[in-house]
Amino acid sequence: MSVMATILANGRFFTESGEVGFQDCMVVEGDTIVHVGSETDTVVREAKAAGATVHDVQQRYVLPGFIDGHMHLLQFGQSLQKLDLDGCRNLEDIRARIKNYARQHPDVPRILCKGWMQTMTDSPVLASMLDDIDPRPIFIDAKDLHSVWCNSTALRELAVEDKPDPAGGTINRDTNGKPSGLLNEAAVFSLVWPHLARVASREDKMNALRAAIAAYTAHGYTGLVEMAMDDNAWDALLELRQREQLPIRIAAHWLIVPSEDEAANLAQVDRAIALHKQYNLSTSPDLRIAGIKVICDGVIDACTAALLEPYSNNGSSCEPLWPAAKLAPVVQRAVQAGLQCALHAIGDATVRTALDVLEKHGSRDGRHRIEHLEMTTPEDARRLGQLGVTASVQPVHSDPDILQAWPSLIGPERCRRAFAYKDFLDGGAPLALGSDSPTAPFNPLPNLYIATTRRSARQPESQETVNPNFALPLAAAITAATAGAAYACFADSITGRLQPGLKADFVVVDMEWSPEKLLQARVRETWFAGKRVYCA
Repeated sequence: MSVMATILANGRFFTESGEVGFQDCMVVEGDTIVHVGSETDTVVREAKAAGATVHDVQQRYVLPGFIDGHMHLLQFGQSLQKLDLDGCRNLEDIRARIKNYARQHPDVPRILCKGWMQTMTDSPVLASMLDDIDPRPIFIDAKDLHSVWCNSTALRELAVEDKPDPAGGTINRDTNGKPSGLLNEAAVFSLVWPHLARVASREDKMNALRAAIAAYTAHGYTGLVEMAMDDNAWDALLELRQREQLPIRIAAHWLIVPSEDEAANLAQVDRAIALHKQYNLSTSPDLRIAGIKVICDGVIDACTAALLEPYSNNGSSCEPLWPAAKLAPVVQRAVQAGLQCALHAIGDATVRTALDVLEKHGSRDGRHRIEHLEMTTPEDARRLGQLGVTASVQPVHSDPDILQAWPSLIGPERCRRAFAYKDFLDGGAPLALGSDSPTAPFNPLPNLYIATTRRSARQPESQETVNPNFALPLAAAITAATAGAAYACFADSITGRLQPGLKADFVVVDMEWSPEKLLQARVRETWFAGKRVYCA
């Protein structure tokens, strides 16, 4: 045993037998776990005799490092500097908060906001509602990141007046055809995001990435899956890695922006294929291109998720942004090149389309994924397991406090099928937990609380639940947030479990082993590759 060994003792080490008990000791040599077991084991005695450092974890729980199975890294880092509108109840609250922020920040070139929800503003949102607040461009992200509300200065900066609606997106207009202030779906991904990335300096982007990674490390994450990668963020990430060692493992999915031109869609896939050949599990395991991401529909709150039955509130229907005929060539090209496909599908009609395409063009070995899965039929919940498709879910989106409008939008009966995580698990689907930050809070412990109790982390005093029959057992939820997320991006041969031979990525948590107590749990230490990179 090398003198570089560290013995972590007097703890409760979560292993695959975590349902029935825990080990009390772990030995790390260099960046690798070499033993998990009892303090009386021979390996531990030999390590002590060889001069290993002993680290007392004081009876705390030691879990594999959390891996955020679905997030947006650059947007999250940038969001840390944005004005948060969470808690605003109406237009008056929003205007007052922005006005106050503008007074306090006279030197920022743009006023960037986040956290707006459609329920805060009853009438359609217009640029004119913001124009008298401040002359600078104002960009307001919807909480789900599928819409951006702009003032007139921001619209002029985007130069959208003479632009046609992008495929799968909308530039809302008034009766005279002028942009009215709201951009939806692909107009956000193909116009707003690239513009704000271009006007941000390289240093600004690297600082945002650095801040995002630091925040993740402090909350117990040792890995993440970035779900909307593009050249702007990728170039900044590569430069950041050249400058400093990153204490987190990053697998990225390249965002495919929809176009009516199939050749343009396939050219984006080819870009991902080229990068994957250079940055893959063999050549660059801690920063790599894992696959492609396709946003196949919108969200329930904006009535842009494609459902099998019309919306209850207005009888409207919408088609997936990527119908099967358009999606299939993109998936086929990626699969043939050995890339994973991650398909955003929130509505049950889109989930069915995604499964149909993956059944025809994917393979179980490809570990393809469907993201979100907020509405599913029982039949399609079973198909996930039958096809080996990972259910990549974000319990924080099922917080009862943010679903108040759902019964009126889709009806109480259909709400009973919302966020059917236990169905996916029982059907044999691999399960990966994520946060979808910055659309939602990224702290893994409240995420686990919602997954296991189906109660609100935003309003913990509330007894309201969302389909508690679909709650996950605690051990299953923790596994989905660690080993499941690692499996979902082919990192399970490196990390995700406390197991000899894997990297020593783990987190020390003050907690009680009870779903109801997870909101009181706190991350005390984060270890990455055998080194402590965060201590509370």
